[in-house]
Amino acid sequence: MNLDFSDDQKFLKEEARKFLEKEKTLSRNRSVLESNTSIDEELWNKIVELGWTGIRIPEEYNGLGLGHLELCVIAEELGRFLAPVPFSSSVYLFTEAIINFANDDMKQNILPKLVTGEIVGTLAVTEAFMAPSHENITLTCKDGLLNGKKIAVPDAEIATHVIVVAKTTQGTSLQLVEMSSDGISMEYQENIDESRGHYSITFNNVKSELIGDEVGGWDIYESIVSQAAVLFSYEQIGGSQAALDMAINYAQERYAFGRPIGSFQAIKHKLADMYIALTLAKSNCYYAAWALSTNSSDLPTASATARVSSTKAFQLCSKENIQTHGGNGFTWEYDCHMFYRRSKLLSLNIGSLSNWKEKLVTSLEQSNIN
Repeated sequence: MNLDFSDDQKFLKEEARKFLEKEKTLSRNRSVLESNTSIDEELWNKIVELGWTGIRIPEEYNGLGLGHLELCVIAEELGRFLAPVPFSSSVYLFTEAIINFANDDMKQNILPKLVTGEIVGTLAVTEAFMAPSHENITLTCKDGLLNGKKIAVPDAEIATHVIVVAKTTQGTSLQLVEMSSDGISMEYQENIDESRGHYSITFNNVKSELIGDEVGGWDIYESIVSQAAVLFSYEQIGGSQAALDMAINYAQERYAFGRPIGSFQAIKHKLADMYIALTLAKSNCYYAAWALSTNSSDLPTASATARVSSTKAFQLCSKENIQTHGGNGFTWEYDCHMFYRRSKLLSLNIGSLSNWKEKLVTSLEQSNIN
């Protein structure tokens, strides 16, 4: 078993880092926070031009036809630079759902447009401030018409299409909706990281198209989220590494009592704790990436493990980065707060830390039974 990335994948990662660094993506994030928008459309268009949105889309639909591992290395670099783009919503969630569960006509219509950026997608599931489950889905779909409300829908501002988790008479289903449809109203929702906009969407007799079947929609959703958890975890370790690097650089440059603060034991302990948490998360993420790329039966356990450890690592690294910077770390002028904001946001995307701990325990129990 080889858990390392190939030379080509490492090259892709380095090129992605060079591009995002050249584009001053971290500064773009700050600009978005200081503006009335929640996305950098110029950066997003450049990412589309590079073909990143088509990494997983088969060549027959004008995509690159690559695998999940290539997507993992891109996700890590996007996380490192806190890119203010809808990549996770449109690529990790929406595109994967279309590739794996849409019918041929839907694929033919949507996938080529995802490659060119003509279509941007997102996923709407949450309805209340609790972990989503098929029991608390109240938005209904009857005769192809949606009625109800979803909250905390990421990147709905730029999305042209949304996949909605809906209740039907037979169970739970996934419904594809065009955001330009009649009967849709949208409202911005404030969150801790406004470089990633979230919105509530109300559906009033909105036409939709079924993805999969009307009975197994929740199982499809769980499958999508299990895959996406690995990619979100790579974003989190990218952000964790950047926060650790910031803390180390500051500890070497900042002097107190005639010495670099990195020479003091209290700071050494902080940096060591950050490094240990990040190293553990990376190990779990590598295994999860292997499980995802090979469609292993271990994926539910591996993705939950990666998600839990990377969430903890990013929370710790972003917090201790602020503490290492001392009073400066709490100011708007330093970038520390941007990593803390993103760590909090990502810790709730596709389920909270406690939710993923439950998934991990359930998966381990199930594996012992089998």
